[in-house]
Amino acid sequence: MIPDMTIGQLTVEAAERWGEIWDPHATRMTILLLCPRKERKMMELHGDMVEHGQPVMTVFHRPRAEAYLLEEQGFDPRAASFQFVDIATADMGLWLQHLVNNEGWLRNSIELASTPFAVGLPTQRPFEAVQTLCFRHPSLPPLERYFLPFPPDSLPGKCFVSLPRRAAAEMARQQAEVLGVGRLEKPVPEPEPEPAPALDPTPAPEPELKPELKLEPFRLPQTKPKLSQKGGGGWRAHFDVSDQEFRQNDIDDDLSTITHES
Repeated sequence: MIPDMTIGQLTVEAAERWGEIWDPHATRMTILLLCPRKERKMMELHGDMVEHGQPVMTVFHRPRAEAYLLEEQGFDPRAASFQFVDIATADMGLWLQHLVNNEGWLRNSIELASTPFAVGLPTQRPFEAVQTLCFRHPSLPPLERYFLPFPPDSLPGKCFVSLPRRAAAEMARQQAEVLGVGRLEKPVPEPEPEPAPALDPTPAPEPELKPELKLEPFRLPQTKPKLSQKGGGGWRAHFDVSDQEFRQNDIDDDLSTITHES
């Protein structure tokens, strides 16, 4: 569905919009389909259920001020939806086959005429009357003349476009490849983790132990200390030892001072 568009505008832009799908040399015509208003939604989606070779463009028109001109012909404009279909003549049989054979739609010729100025439409463009084919649901009466403010290909509104399935799919694939989004890229494999190095079963050599230093025990002298008096009333102890056991000429450590109370 393309809003605010006309069939004429779509025809002019068709080659640019649809590329190779559109055949500018194909014979086309505009027909009128009359369906019950409650079935309008089905007619909007009719192209999705029908195989066809060329794009089909449709637009709906609702009579307003000119509605009384249809009532004068014994046709209730509120009972039907009016769909103009621009279609290639080669696709008409495929498009209408189900409607005519299965639902009993009827065919007649209808005149498309310009709305008289006396109706007083705010905007309109006169055009010459044309005869075209009309297919209607069997529940609707025949209609001989239909009035329009503009030619059928200039009616503004919502345009419903149906593209041929296979050609549309092929065009979408080609466009995707041109844009670089249609090609399937192989996923880049993740690098495999490197295997852990194998453990060497040979035991590591034990570190060479350095010989421990043997410390000779400190031996206290075995002789009794001799006491001598210091200045200030204190006493100093000193030992008389041989050179083999202990050599110390003087012990001057306050911790070895022995205090003697007289």
